[in-house]
Amino acid sequence: MAKDVKCEVNNCKYWMTGNRCDADSIYVVSHTGNRASNEQETDCHTFEAKV
Repeated sequence: MAKDVKCEVNNCKYWMTGNRCDADSIYVVSHTGNRASNEQETDCHTFEAKV
């Protein structure tokens, strides 16, 4: 498992200084079924907006 997950979405509650993700797990989905051809066809469903 990845030990250093990068994230540039600084309004996510899991975002940390240095563009690091502090979530316990990451859930990524594809727009095109269970396969993606590039990063534009995916989304991080772990995102939660900071309050």
